[in-house]
Amino acid sequence: MHVFYTPDIQSQAELPEEEAAHAVRVLRLQTGDEVTLTDGKGNFYRAEISTATTKRCLVNILETIPQALLWSGHLHIAMAPTKNMDRTEWFAEKATEIGFDELTFLNCRFSERKVIKTERIAKILVSAIKQSLKARLPRLNEMTDFNRFISQPFEGRKFIAHCYEGEKPLLKDVVRKGEDALVLIGPEGDFSEEEVKQAIENGFEPISLGRSRLRTETAALVACHILNLQNQ
Repeated sequence: MHVFYTPDIQSQAELPEEEAAHAVRVLRLQTGDEVTLTDGKGNFYRAEISTATTKRCLVNILETIPQALLWSGHLHIAMAPTKNMDRTEWFAEKATEIGFDELTFLNCRFSERKVIKTERIAKILVSAIKQSLKARLPRLNEMTDFNRFISQPFEGRKFIAHCYEGEKPLLKDVVRKGEDALVLIGPEGDFSEEEVKQAIENGFEPISLGRSRLRTETAALVACHILNLQNQ
């Protein structure tokens, strides 16, 4: 099944330019063919192509199909992007396939990457919801300074995964179904001790993701998977 991302379909019965090019030039779809659309806001649409040209693809909506929530709670991952962008992109794709709601990139003291262009990540998220048949697109936030981020309000449980000694229960044992949850994942050099202290002072609970020492993108994916499974 080919799914096309059409965020403005409610007001504009037309595929965005890039999606239209894929439908008409690559897949060779024609007038009268049926297609599946998603607005990324929780709905699928069964539609019929009414006009197909080299530059435009107009559709008639035949049926609106709301998708039931696939997990409960608002699941938010905040991570320091890796120096190798391929790893960050891999996380974004796989986490979307698993299912989460929001992604924020953190600028930490030991971050190897201080700037990130989110345009490429945004395209990966769109591709992943289409591939995994999800009707909700995760929210993507720009790079945010660590200290500013942890001081922002969040109505839910807040966790920080770090490698320092101390009491750290497993995330799977403390997250509760239906509760909004936010997990901080640090850079390859970990959070600084001061950052961990500040996070705890701002209501973040230290947690463990298991006995293995994980790379940043692996830790973020494990956290995402645990949150998703606990909220099924």
